[in-house]
Amino acid sequence: MVRILRGLAHKYFSDEEAVILFLLLVTGTIFVIWFGAMLAPAIASLIVAFILQGLVSKLNRMGVPQTVAVISVFLVFMGVLIGFIFGLLPLIWTQVSTLAGEAPRIIRELQSYLSLLPQEYPHLVSEEAVNLIYAEISAEVGHATQWLVSFSLSSIPDLVALLIYMVLVPILVFFFLKDRELIVNSIGRLLPPQRPMMVRIWHEVNLQCANYVRGKAVEILIVGGTTYVAFKLLGMPYAALLSLLVGLSVVIPYIGAAVVTVPVAVIGLFAFGWSSQFIWIMVVYGIIQALDGNVLVPVLFSEVNNLHPVVIIVAVLFFGGIWGLWGVFFAIPLATMLKAVFAAWPVQEDIPAPAQEA
Repeated sequence: MVRILRGLAHKYFSDEEAVILFLLLVTGTIFVIWFGAMLAPAIASLIVAFILQGLVSKLNRMGVPQTVAVISVFLVFMGVLIGFIFGLLPLIWTQVSTLAGEAPRIIRELQSYLSLLPQEYPHLVSEEAVNLIYAEISAEVGHATQWLVSFSLSSIPDLVALLIYMVLVPILVFFFLKDRELIVNSIGRLLPPQRPMMVRIWHEVNLQCANYVRGKAVEILIVGGTTYVAFKLLGMPYAALLSLLVGLSVVIPYIGAAVVTVPVAVIGLFAFGWSSQFIWIMVVYGIIQALDGNVLVPVLFSEVNNLHPVVIIVAVLFFGGIWGLWGVFFAIPLATMLKAVFAAWPVQEDIPAPAQEA
């Protein structure tokens, strides 16, 4: 056992920098787990600034001064944020409230559809199973409706915190962009002066995570916007709400698309029945998903190492179990970062076995 541990220590921690980096990663993880909720605005601002830094760098390469580039990108960010808060968010909330009001009618129609299954497929679906499914759906819809009714009273503290975040996050984003070099140099002074391994790992992580996060931001906008236009042209109800869900679903590959397909199909079915309109909606939705997976993703993530589907599922389960919904949302970027760290981690050759005496 001691020999195995010694071999692992020699292989992965023979470099002093590797030990320091490992301690920093462990300390940072523990710090985020314990203080992540408290520092949520700063973490969110750091992620947003990380995404926007790509635009600032492109403007710098085009000859735009740093201050002008930062102010220009920040104004674009504020325009998008204000447009979302005062334009898209009220529309989505209105559609959510309307959908909650129509929940009883949807439940009744769903019951009528389910009641036909045991008659048409008696060997595959039993009446007890249909009743169980109906009871589970009714309970979940009842809980969601009750939450919406009580939202205005019970969520006042959350709304106050959200308003505070809306003020803090833009301020933090501006200073993260403006003083990026100062912050990075200040952190660098706390590290060893000679750190070639850390620099190599930082470049690898920065390349992978930057390309992934910025690519996902562009993918969300393209997929969500295309879905909204398509659903609006086809007369799909709740187009803004569904397009937002479809756009956010790309954050979690495979799983997100499978989950979001259910509400799209259910709302389309209840709105149009088994008609040609419903078929067209599902065909267009399938085309959007196919173009996203086979055209858009290869173009946006050509420089990013792809994760295996098993790694994606494990990352969603693990980080979701630690941080809940936020863990699910950031599971893939975190997994990408860890993969980049492992890819750049220095590995020494195994200790040669002692020669046997003749």
